[in-house]
Amino acid sequence: MKSALIRLHTAVFLWGFTGVLGRAISLNEGWLVWWRMFITAVSLWILFYFLKLIRKISIKNFLKIAAIGTVLSLHWLTFYGSIKYANVSIALTCLSTTGLLSAIIEPLFFRRRINFYELILGLFALAGIALIYITNLSFSTGIYVGLISAVLTVVVSVMNKKLIVGFSAETITLYQLTGGFIGLSILLPVYNFLFPTIQKLPQQYDWLWLIILSWCCTIFTFMLYINALKKVSAFTVNLTLTLEPVYGIILAFIIYNENKTLSKYFFLGFGLILIAVFLQMFRLIKEQRKLPVNPL
Repeated sequence: MKSALIRLHTAVFLWGFTGVLGRAISLNEGWLVWWRMFITAVSLWILFYFLKLIRKISIKNFLKIAAIGTVLSLHWLTFYGSIKYANVSIALTCLSTTGLLSAIIEPLFFRRRINFYELILGLFALAGIALIYITNLSFSTGIYVGLISAVLTVVVSVMNKKLIVGFSAETITLYQLTGGFIGLSILLPVYNFLFPTIQKLPQQYDWLWLIILSWCCTIFTFMLYINALKKVSAFTVNLTLTLEPVYGIILAFIIYNENKTLSKYFFLGFGLILIAVFLQMFRLIKEQRKLPVNPL
């Protein structure tokens, strides 16, 4: 069990590292995500071919999975866009609202009642975002884009929950990233027209960062994540995932000294969001203890 938890925390830490790499890459967010998905998809096809993990699916199912992959690519695009327009800390702070957003969005998808307690926590987190916005107006565009990114990742999660039955995690990942690459490739000309850029090819160290982003922070973390899921419950996974923004922000402070460019109210706003997240965690822990299942 210890090794499974170590693998899980390593995966979450590496996911937190993606923001730092995104800032280091000189490409704009559109081409950054395109190259990331290209390298990842090609690498996965080669890797899964040798591991004999490729499974054929119908065109209808591929289109469903590819649609989710396209939404995933838009999540990544807006996430890195938030970093480019603001910084890593702002982007990850917006992303930290994901758990609370899902408590509001999921009931709409699955036609369940919205939990009043979760709604209050969502408003608490919204107050934190508002405080950060008001006191860091120079990053306002990044905050807007970051919140869109948070909503999109919740949509991906909800869509995956509806699709996951009948497919292995490897099959969903392979076709989702492949479909996302194809979908983004179709949308990219429109994006380039709206947000033109001269630089389309990675420069110098960009190749290294993209390979690390694709191999270590996407493929390797996927393997760690899947292996951890075999021994660790989904409940423990969801609690651990809340640490991703925390890891990422700490790394941004250490590597880029972003704490020096943020107002003191950023920390107060982020603190409000963390309080809401932790209160939600404690509520889930309390509910979990009532269930006759494994403690982990």
